[in-house]
Amino acid sequence: MGVADEDLFLSLANRLIRLEKQITDKEKDKLLEFSGGKNLKQITKELITAFDQDDIETKAQIEIDKVPVQDQTPALIKEAKKKAQEQLILEASKTFNGALNGYLDNVRKQHEQIIDSVNIDTVTKSEWQTTSVEKATEIVNHFTEYLEANKDEIKALSIFYNQPYNRRDITFKMIKDVMEKLQLEKPLLAPDYVWDAYATLEDVKSKQPKDELTALVSLIRRVCGIDSELKAYDSTIEANFNKWIFKQHTGQHNRFSQEQLDWLRMIKDHVVSSYHIEIDDLDYTPFDAKGGKGKMYQLFGKEMNTIIEELNEVLAA
Repeated sequence: MGVADEDLFLSLANRLIRLEKQITDKEKDKLLEFSGGKNLKQITKELITAFDQDDIETKAQIEIDKVPVQDQTPALIKEAKKKAQEQLILEASKTFNGALNGYLDNVRKQHEQIIDSVNIDTVTKSEWQTTSVEKATEIVNHFTEYLEANKDEIKALSIFYNQPYNRRDITFKMIKDVMEKLQLEKPLLAPDYVWDAYATLEDVKSKQPKDELTALVSLIRRVCGIDSELKAYDSTIEANFNKWIFKQHTGQHNRFSQEQLDWLRMIKDHVVSSYHIEIDDLDYTPFDAKGGKGKMYQLFGKEMNTIIEELNEVLAA
């Protein structure tokens, strides 16, 4: 495998994900003969896992737990994580051998896959230029089926499908959990591919969000029927915020001062990136530099908690 750095592993994982979409069932079966019985999804999962901090920590913790608590020094923990990652890297790397590498290269050539090792975006774009409506429909259907099959198992999906009022309680961690499960179980349903599939089938006016988690939320809302058309969730939050502010300022007086509005915009920006806000978040960037919880209470008084609850609800609508 050569130098086992993160860029190399993730670049290879992306290439295998694309190849998985193209090869036939017979080619997949033949591949098992050269890979020690691992299919492309399993190989891709190992490549991604080798640099996933949660997986590294979980593996390291097994060894750390063998050491008495009083001896679990920072240096020992750091070394355990280092060894855990080295083992994961080795596990992912040893799958590749001359026979497998040659087979993958031959299959790739047969399917005329364009691989540009410098610019992955060029590869993605060239593939989607030739993607048929049938293929796009298949991807959208598979994504929809996956969400529906897991709507009672994954908390965030359960809320989106079954508890629409509680969308205000969805957190960054919940969305990340959906993404990680999707990457491990259905790497071919990455948000950028599903978004492009929708763009092939519908007149998608929104530009795809740069943040993959935001794109995922946008896609989930479309599949669940919350949004009648695919649109970037960050744009939805922005529009909901502007509508809410407009309502507060209709009538005979403005509800908020300019300084209060500045704080409300900071809260909105936080929700764009984290999907939810808690009172304790006010102790961290960027709020702490502006005075944190104390300053917000000074500005909003007893309304502070109500304002935060209201924004969580309104912005997630």
